[in-house]
Amino acid sequence: NGLTSLVTDFQNAFNDLKEYQGQLEDWIFGYFSYDLKNDVEQLTSENYDGLHFPDLYFFQPKKIIRIAGNTVDFVYLNMVDDEIEGDFEEITEIGPLGMDQVGQGYDQIQASDGAQTLVGNSTSNDIRIKLRTSKDDYFSRIKALLAHIHRGDIYEANFCQEFYAENTTIDVLKAFDKLNAISKAPFAAFLKIRDKFLMSASPERYLRKKSGIAISQPIKGTAKRSPDLETDAALKFNLQKDAKERSENIMIVDLVRNDLSKSAVKGSVRVPELCEVHSFAQVHQLISTVTAEVPKDKNPVEIIEETFPMGSMTGAPKISAMRIIEAQEDFKRGLYSGAVGYFTPDGDFDFNVVIRSILYNASEKYVSFAVGGAITAKSVPKKEYEECLLKAKAMREVLEE
Repeated sequence: NGLTSLVTDFQNAFNDLKEYQGQLEDWIFGYFSYDLKNDVEQLTSENYDGLHFPDLYFFQPKKIIRIAGNTVDFVYLNMVDDEIEGDFEEITEIGPLGMDQVGQGYDQIQASDGAQTLVGNSTSNDIRIKLRTSKDDYFSRIKALLAHIHRGDIYEANFCQEFYAENTTIDVLKAFDKLNAISKAPFAAFLKIRDKFLMSASPERYLRKKSGIAISQPIKGTAKRSPDLETDAALKFNLQKDAKERSENIMIVDLVRNDLSKSAVKGSVRVPELCEVHSFAQVHQLISTVTAEVPKDKNPVEIIEETFPMGSMTGAPKISAMRIIEAQEDFKRGLYSGAVGYFTPDGDFDFNVVIRSILYNASEKYVSFAVGGAITAKSVPKKEYEECLLKAKAMREVLEE
């Protein structure tokens, strides 16, 4: 729990966090769950929840270990610095951290309250992963979304489905290691809150603020990788030129520009990178970068509130899309498609998008991962389904091995 923590449901969550962050003016780490949409807009979350994570959780750590390049430094709160034993020298030869593949990735940061121990060293040999949405159901729901699109209710919706296993014990650290060995993701995160765990191999940055500049890097557009160099280059080239994938991305870029303009200095929103292909171990992705200058006196929590949830996981127009996907999906997203990250003492922050992630409730022995894709007028249901299975591959491998 750190020195102090804020744990709350969606009601008044952003105001509570503003107060908490403003009082501390310190490092705080935590997450925003997707269901904070209900604090921002008149929306509800009534789908099945097997994980029971709080809607919002932040804590003030006692110790922070920062790894940047080959240097490690330790940050202690004043009241616990008597625990420091001796001086720490620069540590070299840590090896590649894989944190800078997209723009400027996170430095690797670990935060601890000094009291938590990790549990669960045994793994069920036979994990039976089930789909909450059957294949037939998936297709009928995509058809329902396409009907909304053809009627003009929405242009794009990010539709997600849950894969889950019950009565399952997993070795969380082993799973996290394995997931990151497969994916080598720039925005990876491991989080433990008592009996609840997040193992994230996220490739996507939601939002960062540094030196008065906010930066968002939405991902929309996916293609598989091939071990054959020529085939892989062709897959990459085809993704770059694919009209459907580019239109998905550009719609979300427009949404992100609009969201950021609420906080930005007038006329300062820019798109320095549009639909660029970035290659990861499992997939090629189309990524865009949107930046904005924010006023010095702008509350950092407000910048997040005005852009949350991230456009890449909702759709356009955003509120209609959130309402429609809630009606079509079978599970409460919770922390999936939320954001994990931190605020610095001077009000800067960096948050990922919680995708390509395994979530686990150890007490209830419930493990879950979810995947989704953008549905537009040009979507072919069979191809969308295949893309979901491609995105699920790494998590499935980790759990079923």
